Amino acid sequence: MTLRAVPDQNLASWVTGELRDAIQRGELVAGERLVERKLAERLAVSHIPVREALAKLAEEGLVERLPRRGARVAVLSSEDLEELSSLRTLLEQFVVVRVQQRWDDRIEARLRKLVASMVVAAERGDQARVFDLDRRFHEQLWELAEHRLLMGLAAQLRSRINGFLWAATSALEPDDRVAHATSHADLIDAIASGDPRRARRAMADHITRAAKRIDTSGADDQPT
Repeated sequence: MTLRAVPDQNLASWVTGELRDAIQRGELVAGERLVERKLAERLAVSHIPVREALAKLAEEGLVERLPRRGARVAVLSSEDLEELSSLRTLLEQFVVVRVQQRWDDRIEARLRKLVASMVVAAERGDQARVFDLDRRFHEQLWELAEHRLLMGLAAQLRSRINGFLWAATSALEPDDRVAHATSHADLIDAIASGDPRRARRAMADHITRAAKRIDTSGADDQPT
């Protein structure tokens, strides 16, 4: 974990963010034990904000509490993967149809710029950058749907969805990263077509391919 200066205020939130990022970027791997004392030493804080952070991450599904054994980074089971991917498909199919109804040249240019940057990162082999841009792409779609209740639900699911995206990105073979990045351009084409069925089908295919990559690489070894 890369250490940074600790802000004086809201220490527990800062620790939560550091641990969340470490999990989602694979620095803390699925199944790894999370010992409060060791984490506190690494982050140069007391054990109290670490305990609060682990409790928060357990609520988000990124950490598992084990009876008499402390905590560990959560493991994504095949059942978890099926539930998360099916829920994502349902929600993001709704999202793309909403975005279609608001589509214009400005929105298309913004999304294509993200995809172009993702392709460059993939060509450079920058996995962390590909993940970050993938995450931003999907978050942009949710925001463009302009649905307040949906955004509230997205906030609750954000860590789990980001964990899914990180697992899917990590499962990519180096030669497949560029194809994955460019697949987002296919999503844009489907949305821009104005055909709701095509947009829903494209999003379902996109999520299904990601879920299969995770499952093939071993879902039980991936963070949620």
